[in-house]
Amino acid sequence: MNNINCDLVVIGSGPGGYVAAIRAAQLGLSVICVEKANLGGICLNWGCIPTKALLKNAEYANFLKHSEEFGFIIENVSVNFEKVIKRSRDVANKMSQGIGFLFKKNKVQTVVGTASIDAPGSISVKDENGNVSDKISTKNIIIATGARARMFPDIEVDHKIIITAKEAMIQPVIPKSIIIMGAGAIGIEFAYFFRAYGAEVTIVEMLDRILPVEDSDVSKELERHYKKDGIKLLTSTRVLSATSSNDEAIIKIEKKDGTSAEIRASLALNAIGIQANIENIGLEKLGIHLEKGFIKVDKNLKTNIEGIFAIGDVAGPPWLAHKASAEGIAAVEYIAGHSLEGIDYNNIPGCTYCQPQVASIGLTEAKAKEAGYELKIGKFPFTASGKAHGIGEAKGFIKLIFDAKYGELLGAHLIGPDVTEMIGELALARTLEATGKSIFKTIHAHPTLSEGIMEAAAAAYNEAVNI
Repeated sequence: MNNINCDLVVIGSGPGGYVAAIRAAQLGLSVICVEKANLGGICLNWGCIPTKALLKNAEYANFLKHSEEFGFIIENVSVNFEKVIKRSRDVANKMSQGIGFLFKKNKVQTVVGTASIDAPGSISVKDENGNVSDKISTKNIIIATGARARMFPDIEVDHKIIITAKEAMIQPVIPKSIIIMGAGAIGIEFAYFFRAYGAEVTIVEMLDRILPVEDSDVSKELERHYKKDGIKLLTSTRVLSATSSNDEAIIKIEKKDGTSAEIRASLALNAIGIQANIENIGLEKLGIHLEKGFIKVDKNLKTNIEGIFAIGDVAGPPWLAHKASAEGIAAVEYIAGHSLEGIDYNNIPGCTYCQPQVASIGLTEAKAKEAGYELKIGKFPFTASGKAHGIGEAKGFIKLIFDAKYGELLGAHLIGPDVTEMIGELALARTLEATGKSIFKTIHAHPTLSEGIMEAAAAAYNEAVNI
């Protein structure tokens, strides 16, 4: 058994954990990262990165369906679905190896195994056989163990017919049909992916619209495109149970009017939510406080136990990789005595990588009105964008919400081509407290998609010239 001393132990190497470990090393701390699986965590290996590779493939599959519009006549197209999946896995593996390189470069030590906190400042690591391989003494601990698909007693996930996102991204063949339970980002992205390859897709969502956290105008626009693409949407519909029989998923649902029905498909994806990975790491023994199943932390990511911090999905919403990374940096800078600012949770962008893409930041129109603001709202449709027409993606819009009194950008809601790349400008605008006028007085290049931001801001002040 190894006995090790260090300044900081990070449990988990996802986008929160590995960033925290590297930043801590940059600040001069001796750091150990404990990881039981591949470096990069769920996001890099089974989430954010491989799904983006799959979605790019789906984008190409959709292009082939409409290639004649671009002057390409392509006949007898076939899909090697096994290679589609392999490409996704290769991308994930390459990125995981990159984390290993960064750890070596920054002198972060990796310990492979399952960590358990014995007491503040003391950690045991067990190997795959359950034997304690390492004992670590440390000044500080960051818990970055992430989350997994939320399980419900009436949804019998067997990981073969009724699956989670992990199985969804390694299917051996294209399913004839799939029912997706939940219309958040995960469900919406997989709906787009499987539909691109011809699967019959049904989305079941308990709330009255898909992507319910987004601005209602965005939800309506995406619903319109999904219906046009042949995806069946069952909103205001609750899943009563999900079982499998004879290689078929059987989903019992209840509609808003109280009537129930049964729907069937080759596969069913449980995308209803996530739950924190809080088991078997010593939280109960230490008395670490939880809130709604997640570790409760203060603005500096501290738990109620001195020297123990939590970041990322395990510390609660929003469940986003970039939020986890930001928390990792904030936590270690606090530990190193460099910053006490914490995180501005009102300025975290959210992205959904379907087509058309969705990106947003700040308040929705409904939330802004609830908060009592008098609003100026500007909207620019991509049907008015020459660049969008040029690339064959003239769909969606940019919607900006301003405080009428001071001109503050309260929220931005985008749906359309490459909007997940454009949201960064609006995040920066909010960080720098840009006003509506300062945005549309900033000269944007033409022709670009991003000039739609300038146009939307101008529209809010009745100064738009292109709509």
